[in-house]
Amino acid sequence: MAETIIKIDLNKSAYENDKVHNRWHPDIPLVATVKPGDDFIVECYDWTGGQIKNDDSADDVRDVDLSQVHFLSGPIGVEGAEPGDLLEVDILDIGTFEESQWGFNGFFSKQNGGGFLTEHFPDAQKSIWDFNGMFTKSRHIPNVEFAGLIHPGLIGCLPSKELLDTWNKREAGLVATDPERVPELATLPNGETAHMGQMRGEEAKAAGAEAARTVPPREHGGNCDIKDLSRGSKVYFPVYVDGAGLSVGDLHFSQGDGEITFCGAIEMAGWIHLRVNLIKDGVRKYGIKNPVFKPSPIKPRYDDYVIFEGISVDEDGGQHYLDVHVAYRQACLNAIEYMTKFGYTKAQAYAILGCAPVEGHISGVVDIPNACATLWLPTGIFDFDINPSADGPQKKVSGGMDVPLSKDKE
Repeated sequence: MAETIIKIDLNKSAYENDKVHNRWHPDIPLVATVKPGDDFIVECYDWTGGQIKNDDSADDVRDVDLSQVHFLSGPIGVEGAEPGDLLEVDILDIGTFEESQWGFNGFFSKQNGGGFLTEHFPDAQKSIWDFNGMFTKSRHIPNVEFAGLIHPGLIGCLPSKELLDTWNKREAGLVATDPERVPELATLPNGETAHMGQMRGEEAKAAGAEAARTVPPREHGGNCDIKDLSRGSKVYFPVYVDGAGLSVGDLHFSQGDGEITFCGAIEMAGWIHLRVNLIKDGVRKYGIKNPVFKPSPIKPRYDDYVIFEGISVDEDGGQHYLDVHVAYRQACLNAIEYMTKFGYTKAQAYAILGCAPVEGHISGVVDIPNACATLWLPTGIFDFDINPSADGPQKKVSGGMDVPLSKDKE
């Protein structure tokens, strides 16, 4: 049996665990050290550290303190790892806690985080998903059940001081272009809620004030939210500091490509079984700038899809030039509108696209002025036929609760 080198207690605050941190900084102390070839288990909080509850109110999503996230387990040192190496990480297995067989999906309020379609869904909403082995369904979204592909939304190595400074400079420059924007253009350092693992006192305070937030993906990996990074996957991370400093968290039971509701996967607490190795001088040998990975050989097998197309023309009819972001938004909005014809609310349809194993594709970026993006919705996740027919939509969704909604506070 592999050793569990980081343990958590779901009944205690993540701030009480010194083998957990919620910022990126090169000086965060390593909490464990392993050797190349070792395999080990790491336990993880859900990304909010337990702020979201298994109930029928979205008030907790509305009021979540996003300056705290993400809570990551680590950093873990690897003997012999040096800047310029590639850290090879195998995801051997990943799973749920026996005492926590549920997860959540949420839309953040536009005033507190927003999301991909926040103009259409400005209020906080959530759905709770119960796990039954490899399958999941929700009391808030009836007539849907699917197999999960559990994966870490966030995994990566500590940055160097030079890389950290680069992140802070470029992201602060972006925010400066529109500092009053809601939601903000980037999440800048916030020392008040920083948890720096085993750092203490003035050292922790000073580092927390400049430490990078964990919200976006960056050159080291980070919050990439790649749903195919599951058991059996292999990832190659650039190493920036001695020991590498591998951290992991933000586990998802299932997710659609793009994680379009922001808190768009089925978020969960759980454990992950990893193995590490080193490729010395691998960054130079392979010309690596960002991590590369090999996908899991295991995935939910759905063979029939309804595929929705979007182009670079926004909701108001505005023309954009080869804009894949706009095109994918339109594909998502088209899928949402389609599902309402079977009785789903738009919020329920949006949640399905965030949680279920939908596929997103960049289908064309060559034919000016319109990029083409597609969203592939598997028909097999529904217990009725959603394919178009001459008779029109035949099944009306019934039963269950709507996605819990909380209006923003006045």
